[in-house]
This record gives sequence, C-alpha cells and structure tokens, in this order.
Amino acid sequence: KELGITSVEALEEVIHSQKLQHLPRFGPKSEEKIRKGIEMLKRNTGRMLLGQALPLAEEIVAQLHQTTGIQNIRVAGSLRRMKETIGDVDILVSTPQPELVMETFVALPQVKEIVARGTTKSSIRTYEGIQIDLRVVEEESFGAALQYFTGSKEHNIRLREYAIKKGFKINEYGIFRIDTGEKKGGEKEEDIYDCLGMEWIPPEMRENQGEIELARDKKIPPLVTLTEIKGDLHVHSHWSDGLVSIDTMAEAALARGYHYLAICDHTQSLVIASGLNPEELYERKKEIDRWNRGKNTLFILEGVEANILSDGSIDLPPDELARLPVVVAGLHSGLSQAPEKINFRLQEALHNRYVQIISHPCGRLINKRDSAQLDMDLLLDTAQKTGTFLEINAQPERLDLRDIDARKAKEQFGLQLVISTDSHDPSSLNYMRLGVAVARRAWLTASDILNTLDRDELERTLHRKRERIDLRT
Repeated sequence: KELGITSVEALEEVIHSQKLQHLPRFGPKSEEKIRKGIEMLKRNTGRMLLGQALPLAEEIVAQLHQTTGIQNIRVAGSLRRMKETIGDVDILVSTPQPELVMETFVALPQVKEIVARGTTKSSIRTYEGIQIDLRVVEEESFGAALQYFTGSKEHNIRLREYAIKKGFKINEYGIFRIDTGEKKGGEKEEDIYDCLGMEWIPPEMRENQGEIELARDKKIPPLVTLTEIKGDLHVHSHWSDGLVSIDTMAEAALARGYHYLAICDHTQSLVIASGLNPEELYERKKEIDRWNRGKNTLFILEGVEANILSDGSIDLPPDELARLPVVVAGLHSGLSQAPEKINFRLQEALHNRYVQIISHPCGRLINKRDSAQLDMDLLLDTAQKTGTFLEINAQPERLDLRDIDARKAKEQFGLQLVISTDSHDPSSLNYMRLGVAVARRAWLTASDILNTLDRDELERTLHRKRERIDLRT
C-alpha cells in the first residue's frame, strides 16, 4: 500500500531497486525472503502436489468407470510415476464406445473449462486449475500406449535405443520387428519389456537412472509396498496440535491393520503447537497405558516430536527422553539460518543418544519453502555413525527426505529409513502411500524401512542407539 504495489511484477521492481527494505519493520533479510518467495512461485506455477492430484485423478477414474462401465482405464504420466508435483494428468482408456466416454468426461462436475474435445482425445481444466487429458486407444495397443504415456521421456528414449540394438521398434501402438515390421506385442505393458528380454519396470523407477540395465540383468528390486508397513511412528493427538484424541487416532490405525502407532506430540518449547512439558507427558501416558491394557491388536508407543533448539539441544531433560520408547526430533524454527548453524544443530541432535529419528530433515514445504541449507552427505554420514534413523515425511507438502536423498541414504550410506505421516487427524494416515511412493522412487525395499518390522524387533532396534558407548551425550 505504501509503495503502490498491485502486482508481483511491481513487487519485483521495488525489490530490485531496494526500496522495500526501507519500509517500517522491513529490512534486507525480509526483502531477500520475499525475493526468494517470488522465485519459487514462478518456478512452481501450474504444478499441483502429488497428494492433491492423485485423489482428484482417482475420483475421475472412478466416476468414468461407474458411469460408463469402462474397464480398461489407467492413469499415466508423471502421476503414475508418483512424482512429488504434477503438471497435467493423463488418463488412458480403451473402449468400444469412445463417444460415450468423451461425453461423460467433459460433463464431469470437476470440469471448469473444456480445453479440447474430440473422439480420441479430450482435455478439461478442473476448478483446482489442473489440466486432465483423456485419450482413447485401441485395446490391442493399450499396454504400449500406457508405457509410452507413462514416461519419463528420458526412460523412453533410453528404452527405444536399447530396442533398436535388439532389432525392435517401439511406439505407442506396440513393439515391432524392424526387419519384417511384424507386431510382437502391445496389448499389455509387460509385452514391451518381455520382447526385449527385460523384467517389467515399476513406473516409479522409470527415470533413466540405471533401471533399464537392472531390468536387462533381471535385478529389479522388490520395491516396498504399502501392505508391508506395520505402523506409523510419527502422529499427533489433541494433547498438542492434533485434532482428535489418542483413542480416535489409534482406532483409525487399527482399522488400517497396523500393529503399532507412535503418538509423538510436540514438546514444550514449541508453544505455537501446544507443546507438552514433562508433567503433561505423564498425564498423557495414563491415557496411552489405558489403551494398551485393553485387548487391542494395536500397541501405542509413547513418543514425542521434540524440538531441536538453537544450540542443538533437545527441549526435554535427558531423564524424560530416556523413559520414552520413541523420540523423534526435528527443526521447527531457524530454518533460514546459515549452513554451518543448521548443520551444527542437526549434528548435536544426531549425537544425542535418546534421539532415534530425525523428522522432515530438510524442512522444506514444496512450492512454499526451500530446504534448509544443510550438508546432506554430512547428515547421512552422521546418521550412519550414530545409528539414527531419518524420516521420509509423507505429508504432501513435505515428502522429506526427497527420493534422490533417500536413494543416496541407502546406496552410499547403508541407512534404514522411517516412513511416517506426521498425521494430525485420522484421514492423514492415508498419506502413508505418498511416503511409500517416495521410497519406491528411491528403489527401497521393505528391509530398508524400519516400520516394516514387527513390534518386538522394532522396539529392540529403536533401543539399540541408547546402548552405544561412542556417543557424546
């Protein structure tokens, strides 16, 4: 208002001329934060979070199936590869009634705008601003089209180069012998890989990062699945900033078939999240014990998500941490600090014998806040040396660790990771599948994930760090 700014472009000009920092309660640091925010806005315009795009696409697929009876319908593109952000959504169908399917598609309640309408392809834009393309393909080419439109572009290029060396040509219609033109397959996606003497490659791996060579050598790992997850090791209750009681969270976890659930409410220094002090934790314990005395197949683990303070210490006394079966610790403030400060705080927390898990290590919020300036190799190396687990936080706006860092954690440092939802309400437990997707994109198997263990082995593993004699505290 003071400078007459009415657009992002005008705001950029003011920042460039350094006029913003001279306003009351502004300064060079706030000006720089806003500049970085504008950069992030431009970089991510038009991309939706995986956690938003996936249920939207699944809802549309279900409506098309229910209304038209269509059976052969699949999501393709980056959504099928479960990338953390999605541009456009691609849906493939094969049907003897393409007109009916297209008519139904453009009349869906999610449609804000019809971008294009045809007999084999139509595009709509939803109220969320995401474009969804629906393609009709022949049944005998459905698998080849699914492979082609799933991508990635880099994977497809590398696959086609390999096919040519084997005497084949691949396109969205099928796989063909180059010398005779004979079609060898295409109705099923597996046909493409089978004809090349390869294993089928899970969509999450199709990024041209060595997966084609693994498939050729029949060494595709058995990627972790959602059904292998035995419990969630980081959820909140209404004792801190969660929305429901411990019992309600436990009932929801029990309905998912979980064996255990760690209630990890915030601790005392995080006042904004109603963090708990030792006396309140003792009162909460009574509620947890009452559940565990019941004849329930799900066991509640008493835990906290403690705060890593500016000096690297934890905001609960050691004797309180020592009695808790699960101690998760995370950075919740000072995330824009200099790299040496961020790394120091994390190092101190990793060397704390009572801290078993570091939550959302990078502190990023996708499309909103960049990662803290931490040294990832140093973090992973120290986690390995101290026996500390790092979290893949499954919240849609976090997905932190990133897939690239999770893969490095396994392959270069031999780390086992935790997938947790950081749920504050029962419905958020469903985000576990997003965390599993990150793990699959990182090529992780069940043995790489701590919470695929049975409860007894889990508790032994978590306690192991506290028995080490080579930790500073």
